[in-house]
Amino acid sequence: MRLRYQFALVQAIRNYFTQNGFIDVLTPPMVQNPGMETHIHPFEVFAKKNNKSSGQFLHTSPEFHMKELLSLEEEGFDKIFNISYCFRDEPSSPIHRSQFLMLEWYRKNERYEKIMEDCERLVRHCLQELENSGSPIKKSLQNFSPVKATVQELIKDECKFDILNFLDTSELKRKIEKDFKDVPLPSSYCDWDDYFFLLFLNKVEPKFESIPYLLLYEFPAPLAALSTLKEDEPRVCERFEIYMNGVELCNCFNELTDLEMQKKRFKQQEVDKKRLYGYELPKPEVLYSALEKGLPPSAGVALGVERLLANLTGVINPFYN
Repeated sequence: MRLRYQFALVQAIRNYFTQNGFIDVLTPPMVQNPGMETHIHPFEVFAKKNNKSSGQFLHTSPEFHMKELLSLEEEGFDKIFNISYCFRDEPSSPIHRSQFLMLEWYRKNERYEKIMEDCERLVRHCLQELENSGSPIKKSLQNFSPVKATVQELIKDECKFDILNFLDTSELKRKIEKDFKDVPLPSSYCDWDDYFFLLFLNKVEPKFESIPYLLLYEFPAPLAALSTLKEDEPRVCERFEIYMNGVELCNCFNELTDLEMQKKRFKQQEVDKKRLYGYELPKPEVLYSALEKGLPPSAGVALGVERLLANLTGVINPFYN
């Protein structure tokens, strides 16, 4: 029955988006650039007959090609979603697989607050459809009550300091060394985000396990990635993540549409990947082309479907092996 529950969830997701006027789109799984994140590693595609690289990779997300669709003004792709397998070269575990189902959706000319609403409504919709189909529902979700907080608020609550006053790498390192001696710090060089996540994963994230649905937003600006900075508080970026019982479910950006700023951020990620892992990826020309055409203000999110299934029903990766 585990596969039936997963297929029921995928159908519930499709029903939600089609009922709300979204177009179900397809993007190619073999791409010229699979994604630029420093710590996410792709699979390169080799031709078997001559064991030479095809010059392509399996995508780690459909993001760049979905943004290409958003940039096609004449096509009218204002609200789009995609459910497909994505591929990442990382060890398998109950919450990580090298091949996994990703749901990704975008709203053109909307801000990320609208995606926040989508996420809550989607979860409620899926709960109802799964229950109607006879799928098991976790007891902790029977009285579904979302919790919402900023990163600044949570770190103040748990660690008793304002993270936005420690956006300098050396100052954050000294703060952790002085006040959080139980947080393990490597002897080698680290970037600001490495120190942040060492603190966050050890002191803050463990508290999430008892919260059925936590929306965490306004991350510190060094974690902006592909998101905009908040206009009246540029020390934070406009992105959010949702955790269900301590497991990260999705990651949303109020999308950065400034081409030069995006190139600058990607250049830093390129340098970091080369320094840490010894390889480089091709330039993300599909995304750059979309930004050059004039990608409108948009918001988008990527959500792990198997993680959603596990958190709604308790069924762990039906295809996991």
